[in-house]
Amino acid sequence: MQALLDAIARIEPHTDARRVFHGRGGLYPGCEQWTLDAFPPVWVLTSFKPVDDATLLTLDAALSRRWAEVAPGEPLNWVFQCRHEGRTNTHLMAGTVPEPHVVSERGARYLVHVLRGQNHGLFLDMAEGRQWVREHALGCKVLNLFAYTCAFSVVALQAGAKQVVNVDMSGGAIAIGQQNHALNGLQGKAGFLAHDIFKTWGKITRSGPYGLVIVDPPSFQKGSFVATKDYLRLMRRLPDLLLPEGHALLCLNAPELSPGFLQEQMQEAAPELVFEQRLPNPDAFADAAPERALKVLVYRAPPVAPRNA
Repeated sequence: MQALLDAIARIEPHTDARRVFHGRGGLYPGCEQWTLDAFPPVWVLTSFKPVDDATLLTLDAALSRRWAEVAPGEPLNWVFQCRHEGRTNTHLMAGTVPEPHVVSERGARYLVHVLRGQNHGLFLDMAEGRQWVREHALGCKVLNLFAYTCAFSVVALQAGAKQVVNVDMSGGAIAIGQQNHALNGLQGKAGFLAHDIFKTWGKITRSGPYGLVIVDPPSFQKGSFVATKDYLRLMRRLPDLLLPEGHALLCLNAPELSPGFLQEQMQEAAPELVFEQRLPNPDAFADAAPERALKVLVYRAPPVAPRNA
């Protein structure tokens, strides 16, 4: 646990949400169970194994000591979550959590909920994917599939996207996405479809074609999406959804599947799309086995074929 304690001893106040310690990346032997995230003004410590009270007391003392050094007079707010054998237990260990709890990332604001569930409303490992969208969405009509709370849509519109269509089967996630747009003054600039993507292709296609299609599905969600059988079905749709030279951003967070899985599936489903790059993950998510970490791949549609003379 020493590497985690060392990371706590170096923490500094910061305005943006971010990961501070990523033991899950395997670079800190003995700390593989731990992650520490900042959702200002709250710290969220997660363990993927059970933790005894003595360990929690040690970590509380370390956080309290460091916070008193770098933010004297400011309250320490921290939450502990244990995820083990399919169960999730979350406890407020000190201070309070704002309600509503709004965090920022590179000028965008998002609602989060760190006291319930495993997904807090903003996936911190996707920060570089959101930055790539910022840099490529200008003037585009964007399709955001598996939109969750619509963070991609927020940054696309901030960057000057012409229109965004958000699709996710969770009405609750879409509702938070609409609030995220309001938080950023983007009301009326996006569409929201709380539908099963595989049953909504008519509406999705009629709104196209698109200059950018974002595909960020769960790796395994029973009854909704299983990457090993459903990603291919999505990829087959891409050539008809994309404008000439439009981009597709394909995301996958499944440690057991390598980048080669996506590349092989794309070669089978839509060989005309050209692979451009795999985006780097944030430095804080460095991994001893990069092929197991989050995969975010960029593909480009071919240009319009020249007309015969």
